[in-house]
Order: sequence, then C-alpha cells, then structure tokens
Amino acid sequence: MKVHHGREGLPSFAQAVVTTGTFDGVHVGHRKILQRIQELALGCGGESVLVTFNPHPRLVLFPDDNDLRLLSTLDEKLRLLEAMGLDHVVVVPFDRAFSRLTAMQYVKDFLVDQLGVHQLVIGYDHHFGRNREGHIGQLRDFGKSFGFSVEEIPAQDIDDVNVSSTKIRSALLDGDVETAESFLTYPYALEGVVGHGEKKGKGLGYPTANIHVSNPYKLIPARGVYAVRAKTAFGSAYGMMNIGVRPTISEGNTETLEVHLLDYTGNLYGTHLQVEFVRRLRSEIRFGSAQELQQQLAKDAQETRNLFDL
Repeated sequence: MKVHHGREGLPSFAQAVVTTGTFDGVHVGHRKILQRIQELALGCGGESVLVTFNPHPRLVLFPDDNDLRLLSTLDEKLRLLEAMGLDHVVVVPFDRAFSRLTAMQYVKDFLVDQLGVHQLVIGYDHHFGRNREGHIGQLRDFGKSFGFSVEEIPAQDIDDVNVSSTKIRSALLDGDVETAESFLTYPYALEGVVGHGEKKGKGLGYPTANIHVSNPYKLIPARGVYAVRAKTAFGSAYGMMNIGVRPTISEGNTETLEVHLLDYTGNLYGTHLQVEFVRRLRSEIRFGSAQELQQQLAKDAQETRNLFDL
C-alpha cells in the first residue's frame, strides 16, 4: 500500500476505484466498503484508492467541540488499512479551504483532475462539498459528464458502520474491551512513550511503565485494571494495566496509564510502548491500606497469568 500525504503531486492511478471517509478504527462495518472497492478494482483492472482526512473534519468544522474521541490515530489507521491490502491511501489535509470547495470543485478539481476517478463508491445519503450541498443525484450527473460511475453503499451497510462505531465507543467507555474487539476485529490498543512516574508501584513490588499518549483525542477506556498484551522496543510481553487516579496511594485527580509487565526487568524509559486490551479485571478501588492494595495486585497478577497461561 502506498500512502500519499497531500493533494499535490499524486501519481496517475490506473482506473481508480475511490471511496472517501474518516474510517476511524477501520472496524467491521468499514471493512465491507473497503472489500467492495477492492472487488471493483480487481474487476476493472484498476487500483483501490481510499481518501481520508487529517485532522478529523470535526476538529476543523466544530473547533469548540471537545467531545471527539478517536478509535485510531492516523498512524494506527494507516497500519490497519495496510493490513487490508489496499493499493493507495490519500491523506488529505482537512482545512477550512478544503471544506469550502463547492460540489463541482470537489468533483472536478479533486476527484477527476487529481485522482482520475474511474469508479466512486459512497455511503448511503452521502453529502459533500460546501455546506454539504452535493448529493447522490448530482454525483451521478457529474459522473456522466466526467466519465466515472457511482455506486452507493446500501443503507443497511452504512447503518452497520454507524452502529459499530457507537457500540465500540460505548463498550470502551464501559470498560468492555471484549465487545469492542468483536466489532473492531482486533484488540483495542493504546500506544505512546514511556515516561517517569512517582515510582510508587515499584515500592509495592509492581513497578509500572507510565504511558504518555500524545494524541489528546484518542479514546481512553474506562478506569480500572486490565489484562494486556504489550509490544515493547525489546519484544512482546504480558501484563496488567491500571487506568485511573490511584486513589489508595495518591491524593491527586490526574489520570494515569500505568502498565506492570510480568517477568520483565528492562528499562523502558523513553521508548515506545503499545498495549492491547484483552480483558477488564476489575474497577479501580480505594483500598484501606497499601498492604490491601498489594494483596489485590497479587491477585490481579495471578488472574493475568491464568488468562495468558503463563
């Protein structure tokens, strides 16, 4: 898969079969659309081209809306798309100027002149261009004028996309990472650089790596303790992760993401760490003493070992 950043200098795609969207999470609903453009590309001897946007359009169109939570960062999304076997991904810098393109400008200047669209696959009730002025009827008229065909994804499939996105976010905010995985088709993950913490876990016999997620819009699952798989700079590992404010040993309200890796003694400071959520073990609890917390951590560690057959 070739990734193209920006609208300028794009290659001449062969019989480009194009779809557009944010594709946040690249979940089971999205995969129907991606499989369809690959089928069409194979059928016409063309190339599958997905157009996505960065930053997310909501951040530009509604800058005061701070409720956006992403299932995947751009880097994560590109890795997922590559695994799908697409030919090309075009990452369009979404800004006010792009959002103000008229329907005609969007189709002629971008889809036709820059992408060379041969077939366009869109979602049911798709709107485009300035103030969402464009619609399926116009697209079909444009297609006749400029020589491309238009296929509209059925309403049920688009409902599947919307329902999947809602259910994934709801499940993660409830800590139900197993339901989220069933819709994503892969374990939900967080990644970032390991930074220094207060080292209180080490004092309890369970040293932790503190992950600093750089994207402020990345969705963080519900507070609690989770069994996780980890990918470190030095290999894979298993562990337990706490998301929360550590009420037993800290008086603050700052949420932290801390991972204790089982049977691991290396130095991870400053390295990149990814954790995949497998199961929520329990909610975050305020214990009566550090000793009680230590006893619970031992139980959490054993439950994690049992889960992974360690």
